[in-house]
Amino acid sequence: MLALAPLLMMAQVGVDPTGGAIPGIPDELRNRPPREQRSAIKSIEKDKPSARLEPCLKQASNDPKSALETAKDWRRIARNSERAQAAECQGMALVGLERFGEAQDVFASARAEAPEGSVDRARLGAMAANAALAGGDAKAALAQAGTALADAKAADDNPMAAGIELDRARALVSLKQPEQAAEALASARTLDPKNGEAWLLSATLSRRMNDLAQAQTQIEQAAILSPRDPSVGLEAGVIAALAGRDENARKSFQSVITLAPDSEQAKQAQGYLDQLKP
Repeated sequence: MLALAPLLMMAQVGVDPTGGAIPGIPDELRNRPPREQRSAIKSIEKDKPSARLEPCLKQASNDPKSALETAKDWRRIARNSERAQAAECQGMALVGLERFGEAQDVFASARAEAPEGSVDRARLGAMAANAALAGGDAKAALAQAGTALADAKAADDNPMAAGIELDRARALVSLKQPEQAAEALASARTLDPKNGEAWLLSATLSRRMNDLAQAQTQIEQAAILSPRDPSVGLEAGVIAALAGRDENARKSFQSVITLAPDSEQAKQAQGYLDQLKP
């Protein structure tokens, strides 16, 4: 059995929903295409995107201060659906400046201006929730995510709804409501059974709640869906170590190092390997 069991119980800040808001700027706020294991918060999907949107978002990524002024000027003259797009760019610029409270408000305004029943309405609401999470306001994040979840269901987009349930789970854990977070994760798995991140976060939360049997079942499913995700291998090793299966833990930790040698997960895995009893 590991001598570092107490440390392992607190392990994996990067994937641990009990860690509160997503470290740094959440992926959803970077406006990147969805990762393979998470199709929830989608990239730009507008029916008729303005020609101004893409360059504005690029500017927000490279020079957020200038982009903020660009977006404000655009929003003053924008009409109809362009108002939501201009607000989205303004929100992204605010995220780049780490003004998360303001970004939350702008994304919420953009959501209100998007067509009812549209995927964009749900996506922008989810971005408001993630801005709140990034700013450490879990209560606001939970409220924004609840609104976004209703929008995603109205748009009949189950994968997006599943991703928003993950955001709800993060907020609930930050609010020290792990049982409700587990319910949100269960809903995410039902909405999108192929969402590897939902299974990974479920395994992590189950492990933190001392249900190692359920955590093992969930991490096995995560490994099937996301076999090359080093976070999955790291969590599998932590679960195995806590269950007293040291050899399995070693194999999992070594697989992380082999798969992604330069990653933060590999550094953690090596640290655990160094502390395993021979």
